[in-house]
Amino acid sequence: MEFNNNIEGGNFSRAGTASSEVKKILKQLNVNPAVLKRIVVALYEAEVNVVAHAYEGTMQVSIDPTVITVVISDRGPGIPDIDLAMQEGYSTASPEVREMGFGAGMGLPNMQKNCDKLTIESKVNEGTKVTMTTFF
Repeated sequence: MEFNNNIEGGNFSRAGTASSEVKKILKQLNVNPAVLKRIVVALYEAEVNVVAHAYEGTMQVSIDPTVITVVISDRGPGIPDIDLAMQEGYSTASPEVREMGFGAGMGLPNMQKNCDKLTIESKVNEGTKVTMTTFF
């Protein structure tokens, strides 16, 4: 099963919509609740990162009987130093984003903790591609 969702940069009123849709589908597929929670946390963090930092993005989800693979690609500023961005508490979020309660610097670390495999590719001034794999 595969599907795609568009993510609008800057639109915090819709942040989490794509993650919620994936959650509904995984519940219908009777995915183990503990695995479901991990997947949804990682997806939400990735989705909010697109909303907070990029102009636009897409979430491509592929669900097989034993694995879910999610590719989130965005058009945005990119990540200049991925190792630095992976450190808990590091954030490049704007003051406005932080005032809304986002941008605490836990997005990428939470994504890594909640999926089995995380790959990040990024080009400054072009965008970022995050691939997350979780096995059931």
